Amino acid sequence: MKKVYVGMSIDLIHPGHINVIKEASKLGKVTVGLLTDKAIASYKRLPYLTYDQRKIVVECIKGVDDVMTQYTLDYTDNLNEVKPDYVVHGDDWRVGSQASVRKKVIDTLKEWGGELVEIPYTEGISSTQLHENLEGIGTTPNNRLKRLRRLIEAKPIVRVLEVHNGLTGLIVEHLEVNNDGVVSEFNAMWSSSLTASTAKGKPDIEAVDMTSRIADINEIFEVTTKPLIFDVDKWARTEHFSFIVKSLERLGVSAVIVEDKIGLKKNSLLGTEVTKTQDSIENFCQKIRVGKEAQITDDFMFIARIEILILGQGLDDALTRAQAYMDAGADAIMINSKSKDPEEIFKFCEEYGSLNMPVPLIVAPSNYNQVYEEELADRGVKVVIYANHMLRSAYPAMRAVAKSILKNGRSYDSEDQCISIKEMLNLIPRTR
Repeated sequence: MKKVYVGMSIDLIHPGHINVIKEASKLGKVTVGLLTDKAIASYKRLPYLTYDQRKIVVECIKGVDDVMTQYTLDYTDNLNEVKPDYVVHGDDWRVGSQASVRKKVIDTLKEWGGELVEIPYTEGISSTQLHENLEGIGTTPNNRLKRLRRLIEAKPIVRVLEVHNGLTGLIVEHLEVNNDGVVSEFNAMWSSSLTASTAKGKPDIEAVDMTSRIADINEIFEVTTKPLIFDVDKWARTEHFSFIVKSLERLGVSAVIVEDKIGLKKNSLLGTEVTKTQDSIENFCQKIRVGKEAQITDDFMFIARIEILILGQGLDDALTRAQAYMDAGADAIMINSKSKDPEEIFKFCEEYGSLNMPVPLIVAPSNYNQVYEEELADRGVKVVIYANHMLRSAYPAMRAVAKSILKNGRSYDSEDQCISIKEMLNLIPRTR
């Protein structure tokens, strides 16, 4: 019997998938090469269903004889193992990010006389449409909460952008850029105490209480589906911290970041310009343990934010703290630096990998912003946070428009700096 290979993601299964498998089964025994989360995330959004969930679905589809793991978008390894007579695929991969993959499949099949069979695209239905429909419906706290860990496991680097209201959340939710056939997007959101307080016209000294910040998160979650990392700074006494963790986890927040400073909150970017005090390793480890004991699910993450480089201390101290915090149960480490030169962070990254069982490493390159994401990923960074850019960009734009109105005595001169009323209404789904 002829051997047929079908490479598939099969996240949200639809008639197009069934049609490809049906046609493939007419040619022989069908092996589905099921792409891993990591393979899928290399060229488009992370699937809603995990690999194991998708595998169960595929194994139950009529016409599928076998399922094997396809670890990359490249078919070559699996094709050399199976040596299929046919590879069957929809004809929608002739252009775009998979065009080069298609060519490699054809070249590989030539080695043993195999053939590529392409099935016409099924009109009127696609995984992209289904994803858009699901985004319109929304998500559950449990599904949102789980997603950050899956992203960290699947992507070379997770890209996170600051949000401070529903509108900025919609930007993270929907904005995509096509970079040479690869779709780039923000994978998650960051709620910062700096932007949460500044957006309300208050100083970044924890003047905005937790009730107000949780209200902000609820507004953002009403219009988004992507995961969120919540920055609590050093907020609250250790005795109160368990209640914060429970509240955030119940909402569907994926992670909480806590910094290891004590005393009156002062923003880290001020560096040594203001007096700050480092918490002891013992005290901060106790806060980590309290937070970990309070969480209900294994999906929620506690991220320990190390501020010792901000305070002008050495690399050895930072590494000592990183190891202690991991031993206490931290799920990830964030290392902060005020330096405009990335070498300090690069040196930490190099040494960090040699620690005992290192957890994912997170950075927020607000000062050393000349660094490319690829440079950070190459040094082992798993999450990059753009921590304040939405608010920083909004203020000068709004101020410029307000100044133009005052200067000219009318709004006409500022129209080229504003979107139209129609565009603004169309930003929000179901406005009409």
